[in-house]
This record gives sequence, structure tokens and C-alpha cells, in this order.
Amino acid sequence: MIDGVEIKELKTFPDERGFFREIIRVSDVFFGEGFGQLSHSQMYPGVAKAWHIHKTQIDWWYVPIGNLRLVMKDLRSDSPTYGELQEVLMGENYPAKVVKIPAGVAHGCKVLGSVTHLFYVTSKTYDPAEEGRIAHDDPEIGYDWLKGPEIK
Repeated sequence: MIDGVEIKELKTFPDERGFFREIIRVSDVFFGEGFGQLSHSQMYPGVAKAWHIHKTQIDWWYVPIGNLRLVMKDLRSDSPTYGELQEVLMGENYPAKVVKIPAGVAHGCKVLGSVTHLFYVTSKTYDPAEEGRIAHDDPEIGYDWLKGPEIK
């Protein structure tokens, strides 16, 4: 796992009316950097968005509808996991979770199947100076966004 990436497994309380699921609390240890903004992204089948990176901002991702593959690459030269790649499957077909993405970790995602919704909290409000983009096919990262599931 990439240093600083945290995954909070969520508890779901279902009954005959539906379910209740708590996502993030201000008192969560992994939410220590605090709230800046809540955003919602809807993505269509097959869409990939990559790569995105922040200088100091922290992201927390949650997928309530649909499924996606979150991919992260540690680009922090002073990190003990520098250069490591990590994939996390999120959404309806996987155990419910929130993923904390540290600053300096490039991240992107690919929709797996139907229309997918991503809710994400950021530790700061939108600031163009904070945003970084890296080409999806960057040779230094070397990730294939067109690959399919592993054949077993």
C-alpha cells in the first residue's frame, strides 16, 4: 500500500426500508486534515480520467453508485513508497469504503460497467494553483488504462 493512503471500510445497516451508511465524521482520525469542499462527479461507461495530482490537498473518495478502479502512483520523492502503484476497486460490487489520497500521489480512475457516481471531499476549496495534470499515457508512470480484468 502507498504510504499515507488509507482505506476506511464502511458499515452498512440494512433493513426492509433500505440501508443507512455513515461515510465520514469530523472526528475520524483519517479525516484529520479537515473539510474544504464536497464534490460529485458522474462518469459514463468506459470513461477513464487520469492523471491528477495535488501539491498539498488531500482527497477522500467514495463511490455510491456504479463501479470504478481507482489507480494511484506515489510521486513523492521523499516517500518510503516512492514509485509504487496501487489499485483499489470501489462501488456497488465491492465492500463499501472511503479512500484517502495524500498530496503528491497521482490518481485517476476508470469506470467499470454502467454510469458511476464519485463523491469526493477535499481538504481545501478549488484552487487552480493546487491542481496538477499528467498525461494518461505518461511513460514514467507506465499504466495501461485500456487493459481489462486480470485473466485467472
